[in-house]
Amino acid sequence: MESGPTVVGDELSDIYLMASLAANKRQVLGNNFSEYYVDDPPRVVLNKLEKLGYRFVSMTGVGQTLVWCLHKQEDPPIRCIPNSYD
Repeated sequence: MESGPTVVGDELSDIYLMASLAANKRQVLGNNFSEYYVDDPPRVVLNKLEKLGYRFVSMTGVGQTLVWCLHKQEDPPIRCIPNSYD
């Protein structure tokens, strides 16, 4: 198994998350889409994502590629309760 680079997103990915991972954007010759990648191995990327609140859901292999699925629970919305002063 290769140790990097690791693809971490596509052109529609959250730019703040990509910045948190120090990801670089590239377009590989022959592809009609861009992707974000980091030089870190998957283990390091998964550890960083866990610290950001993401949790591992599943993993599969596609050819010689491994794909991890992660999920981050959304924070509940902040509800404003009006003050009632009589």
